[in-house]
Amino acid sequence: MAAQLTEATPGELLRHWRRQRHLTQQELAIRCRISSRHLSFIETGRSRPTAAMCVKVCEALDVPLRHRNDILLAAGHAPAYSETPLDRPSMSSISRALIQILDGHMPYPAVVVDRQWTMVDANPAIDRLLDGCAPELLEPPVNVLRLSLHPKGVAPRIRNLPQWRGHILTRLDHQIRATGDPELEALHAELRKYPGGTDTAPPHSLVVPLRIDTGSGVLSFLSTTTVFGTPMDVTVAELAIESFFPADPETAAALAQH
Repeated sequence: MAAQLTEATPGELLRHWRRQRHLTQQELAIRCRISSRHLSFIETGRSRPTAAMCVKVCEALDVPLRHRNDILLAAGHAPAYSETPLDRPSMSSISRALIQILDGHMPYPAVVVDRQWTMVDANPAIDRLLDGCAPELLEPPVNVLRLSLHPKGVAPRIRNLPQWRGHILTRLDHQIRATGDPELEALHAELRKYPGGTDTAPPHSLVVPLRIDTGSGVLSFLSTTTVFGTPMDVTVAELAIESFFPADPETAAALAQH
């Protein structure tokens, strides 16, 4: 679908995202506080939306910033959202915040990833989870989902692999539905081919844990995801911090010794 939308009109792009969000024209028009007729004219190309209208409809549809720029360009307007490399001076406050979170999470593992799950940074505690992985999987760019489920990666040491694999595939599927990212679709197809089974049954615990064999025995983690609030830059919007916390006292004690 993404390839078909490359040369699409702004109306076609907005209709695509409306359907992705399972909204009727009337429902979206109410959210945007415009008439259904006006929205219909935009979608059919009878009316070219202003930049402000593009942003309003995109906000109502929760369109990712990267795709909002595509819609603005298709409508003949300049992109509204910058995409700034993380090493630029203007991103220093973002970089410092990431470093502070990673360092402050020690001795527990934490990793920063981009929209395609490529590792951007990590704290030293992450090495405990990566012990024994094939060197080629650790060569940049490192995709943390591939590393997690690849038979030469972390997967052989995950005690509850079917459950963890089911959790990752389901989460990735939700992300694909939200973003429409074709590269994530390709990643999902690749991960599904890896062995390990899939268990999507409700866990007996409060969350799906990651139970992994390490030099300190079996450690059990629960994970959280942190994103920046109200991002106005594509790079910032697509960054996430995956933080791992001890899921039991034994894991907490083992990590406290290092």
